[in-house]
Amino acid sequence: MEIKNTDFINNKSNSLIPPFEGGRANITFLGTGTSTGVPQLGCKCPVCRSASPKDKRLRNSALVTVDDKRFLIDAGPDLRQQLITNDIFHVTAILLTHEHYDHVGGLDDVRPLGETNIYAEANVLEAIERNMPYCFGVIKYPGVPKMNLHKVDMNPFQIQGVNIIPIRAMHARLPVLGFRIGKLAYLTDVKSIDNTELDKLRGLKVLVINALRKEEHISHLSLSEAIAIAQHVNAENTYFTHISHHLGKHEDVSAELPENIHLAYDNLSINF
Repeated sequence: MEIKNTDFINNKSNSLIPPFEGGRANITFLGTGTSTGVPQLGCKCPVCRSASPKDKRLRNSALVTVDDKRFLIDAGPDLRQQLITNDIFHVTAILLTHEHYDHVGGLDDVRPLGETNIYAEANVLEAIERNMPYCFGVIKYPGVPKMNLHKVDMNPFQIQGVNIIPIRAMHARLPVLGFRIGKLAYLTDVKSIDNTELDKLRGLKVLVINALRKEEHISHLSLSEAIAIAQHVNAENTYFTHISHHLGKHEDVSAELPENIHLAYDNLSINF
């Protein structure tokens, strides 16, 4: 299937990667907000003033559990609060989608977790070393995070027996990674994705992808664009994340969505 007349999907040659099975698996949405969070500082719009907990959105992050393995996807500036709220005191690894601050700004808070393994592309790891030099010097300041950096590329890789398939997408002109783990795929800060990468998303139970707002945006999918990708992938269920206050209230937007497409919200937990 090929989507026509859409500039947010670039058509290239197809290359199928067969879906693979995982074990007992779960995703918990630790944060579903965009870079400013919701409510946005100083904003008095109806969404920011909403009393519904589903309209309170910390910066974007998720925890994927496969059997006894726990994979944190992104570590934004709200990470400490997210880990405490969800009683997360150990992670197997941290997977980073890209180097923007709202996705890596909480890495210093992993100190109490002990030695941490971080998986990301080379440019992301370079940004971490550049921005957190106190963690990587020959003589380290006492108490700094202990981070082991692991470079990944577009080849599938394993962490403690769990298969992970990287998914390439574009955040405007910045290449970002999504990750497929078993029957789940998690992508955020996407503006475009080509058909070769979409083929890696066949046979999903759960697709997670960003939907910033209803109006078009230079570097994020709008709601209608995200719906088009969700319907193309045809996962059993799709959940939208990285949501701004401009999208609208959770209750109102949820009522407008097609069947099997949902707005995620903070602390939502799903088995897949």
